Amino acid sequence: MADQHQGKPRKLRTSVKGPLMFSAFWAVVAFFAVVIFASGGSARAPRFDLAFTAAGIAFIVTLVIAAMLSMSHKENAEHLGKGSGVNLSSAKNTSHGFGGTGTSGSPEQQDHDGGTEGSAGR
Repeated sequence: MADQHQGKPRKLRTSVKGPLMFSAFWAVVAFFAVVIFASGGSARAPRFDLAFTAAGIAFIVTLVIAAMLSMSHKENAEHLGKGSGVNLSSAKNTSHGFGGTGTSGSPEQQDHDGGTEGSAGR
């Protein structure tokens, strides 16, 4: 609700048009599918009663699902897209953001990470 401004049109996510169009589309698909398949062939009369029932059910179910999904949508916090994370840069950080002092804990880790110990023999 904070995204809304007086006199400006709403975004598609916060407007009512999106979920209504989505639900209406699936209601029409359900209507035609039931009219075609529920009659049992061209020799029998089409079953419009079942088709309208299926269309109503499809409309209501998809509208409720779309409304629940749009209500549960939440934007990410601004601080999550900033800073240096583990996978955001290829530069070597010695502390890796875990509060280290800048040196690795053991010579084996320094050797594996490309440190100076033991790398002359390779």
